[in-house]
Amino acid sequence: MSGETLVKETVVLIHGLWVSGWIMTLLGRNLRRCGFDTVIFSYPSMRDSLSQNALSLSRFVSGIAATRIHLVGHSLGGLLALQMLSEHSEPRIGRVILMGSPYHASYAAIKLARIAPGRWLIGSSMRQWLMRREGGPSIQHHEIGSIAGRMSVGIGKLLGGLPAPNDGVVTVEETRLPIASDWIVININHAGMLFSRKVVCQVCAFLRQGYFLHSTESK
Repeated sequence: MSGETLVKETVVLIHGLWVSGWIMTLLGRNLRRCGFDTVIFSYPSMRDSLSQNALSLSRFVSGIAATRIHLVGHSLGGLLALQMLSEHSEPRIGRVILMGSPYHASYAAIKLARIAPGRWLIGSSMRQWLMRREGGPSIQHHEIGSIAGRMSVGIGKLLGGLPAPNDGVVTVEETRLPIASDWIVININHAGMLFSRKVVCQVCAFLRQGYFLHSTESK
């Protein structure tokens, strides 16, 4: 492209349920200190289906002037990243990180879905994920890292019976992906992932080299 300089690597940050892009601001700032350009994708997590949001994410990504693009999603945002990869081809996508994303059926979401107000609270995107066929979306040729938290502090605890270990919303077991290149468990809670220096270090490491820093994992 004449007269334009492509950014070498850009990280797309994708928020979770009930919030908007502003929640990813600090994480984006910290990743820029690691040498990455960052952009935030904001989407209607409750109103639109996962497939509708995946199409919007695909269009957003296609408009980024970068030679390589990574995806980092928190909670539902990680599931949205997987949905986009399964439904829309984008050859520039590099590595993908899921932070506290319930790849397997979410105990908290399923429990909420049993009552009418709860079905509204989990929104259309999460409902689509819960209704998918077992095994999740088909994704190939991407390095995927999953971060789980084990500090059990969060609103999921209010529902009662959340299996341990968990991050207060999502259980550690729910974050296991059979397609993941690497997986790590950190002593952090669900919301705290967005503000933790430990998590930033792990995200930067995976984006740079394709694996987490297990030797520095918080005990």
